[in-house]
Amino acid sequence: MEDLVTGKKPNVIVVLTDQQRWDTVGAHGNPMGLTPNFDRLAQSGAFIKNSFTCQPVCAPARSAFQTGLYPTTSGCYKNGIPLPRTLPTLATLFGDAGYATGYIGKWHLAENEPVPPEERGGYQDWLAANLLEFVSGPFDTVLFDESGHRQKLPGYRVDALADAAIRYIDRRQDRPFFLFLSFLEPHHQNSTDSYPAPLGYEESLRDKLVVPTDLAQLGGSTLEHLPGYLGMVKRLDEALGRIIEALHSLGILNDTIVLFTSDHGCHFKTRNDEYKRSSHEASIRVPTLFHGPAFDGLGTYDGLVSLIDLPPTLLDAAGVTVPAAMQGKSLLPALRGERKGREGVLIQISEHHVGRALRTARWKYEVEAPELDGYAVPGAQVYVEARLYDLHSDPHELENLIRSRAHSGIREELRSLLAAAMAEAGEAAPKIVTVEDAGWQERMASRTLQRTILATSI
Repeated sequence: MEDLVTGKKPNVIVVLTDQQRWDTVGAHGNPMGLTPNFDRLAQSGAFIKNSFTCQPVCAPARSAFQTGLYPTTSGCYKNGIPLPRTLPTLATLFGDAGYATGYIGKWHLAENEPVPPEERGGYQDWLAANLLEFVSGPFDTVLFDESGHRQKLPGYRVDALADAAIRYIDRRQDRPFFLFLSFLEPHHQNSTDSYPAPLGYEESLRDKLVVPTDLAQLGGSTLEHLPGYLGMVKRLDEALGRIIEALHSLGILNDTIVLFTSDHGCHFKTRNDEYKRSSHEASIRVPTLFHGPAFDGLGTYDGLVSLIDLPPTLLDAAGVTVPAAMQGKSLLPALRGERKGREGVLIQISEHHVGRALRTARWKYEVEAPELDGYAVPGAQVYVEARLYDLHSDPHELENLIRSRAHSGIREELRSLLAAAMAEAGEAAPKIVTVEDAGWQERMASRTLQRTILATSI
């Protein structure tokens, strides 16, 4: 929104991390002191306490961020599907409103490397790689510029991207800018299946490691990978602090909206055989804050927020018209207490399995299409109840209540809410098979098999 005195539009910066759990930050109670900059900004701006991705896989989440559309609407329901070139994006919308637009870091929405101009989602300035995890290492940062030329940047990868962002901010003061800074960290380095922290960070954090309860109970790769992962988180927060200080030194901090969030979380091979792709809090809940014009002093927001709400919120806060096609809603009225928040957040699951989940203030409810390939199809017509967690009594989701007879009424209510959320996202009305019906089918199949064995043995 333009400054009423100067008429100047605010700058907008998105700082996106990759695979960062919500409970890595002090504002969410982490006791290790990793994120003083995030915590300070959350206290002075707007802290989104219950923030969730709408799809816990890199490319689908990023497609939702760029377009404001659910992955099943844009078609980017799994990794490897490029962003459709005809869709309006944050870059084209801000660009049409007179903004300089820039992208730095990981893209993951193209078919080619280097990413050609037509696959960049409308961004004018470009220093990025489609698959940053495959073209660079933690101390070997490689990006490609507007001309597609390879640029090797010095330093730890987090610092190299932050340096590039600060250079961009410094030279783009002739008009309002929209900068999307997309880090790879704290995502694992695929080539080594490890979490390479800055030198010395992993060792220092291993000595004072505090393990979240879900990971302590379930194990996975936690003890091997968590110290390095948290070292990455610490360096990301230091980078955030440097960017804020650069804005302050240039005299534009008060004129700049900053959004910090992540595309999804990480469960360290505890919920399936890799790191995400599940409906559990570890995969879907992320740290989120807004800072700057329209957000300063709003405090903590306890309502439910989906990633799909972030694009229209940025546009609304900058005074740019929000397209009617966007499927999220601007958070500003809810943050100001002018409108009720979400009743639930829809989660679309792909690749590992075809699933849909609803996260309410108290409940987590997921259905699956067990016979379908999550890489081959975006959704299903028939789902079966798979998971139910009471987040009040079981915040770490260690007890699946889906077969609890005492919760049949809760499941009935959540079935209806989930179906409504899917319809709102543009999906066809699903048939959801209850766990009782699924059990009946299993028993009938077992009895049929027993009769067949008996008949053939006589």
